[in-house]
Amino acid sequence: MVADYTVRNLREAEDAAVQGGFSETQEARFPAKELGLESLGLSHQVVKAGKRHAFGHRHGEAEEVYVVLSGRGRCRLDDEIVEVRPLDAIRVGPSVTRAFEAGAEPLELIVFSRRAPGDAELVPDFWKE
Repeated sequence: MVADYTVRNLREAEDAAVQGGFSETQEARFPAKELGLESLGLSHQVVKAGKRHAFGHRHGEAEEVYVVLSGRGRCRLDDEIVEVRPLDAIRVGPSVTRAFEAGAEPLELIVFSRRAPGDAELVPDFWKE
């Protein structure tokens, strides 16, 4: 019998923020391929200390759950801003535009969703004060 599992370190997945030109503000790893995920979406994100996600985004269909692993900061959800801290879980409906901001330390997040390639809409200049 062949075991049906995969073990990968999330920090070893490719950082898409480098390729997208956003590495000054964040790290973003999407290890679906490395893990062999079929229906689950997963990302590991780090917003650098004192920085915000480079853009907001929303989805057509996929809801997401963000889990704060470390750091403290804020999350903008449409026009509302909420404080976040370690082990907070934030469920976000598909149509809600979202972005995170780190406090004095990096804000490390794990994001779970239904796998839906092409479902995201980027919202540039979402969080300006």
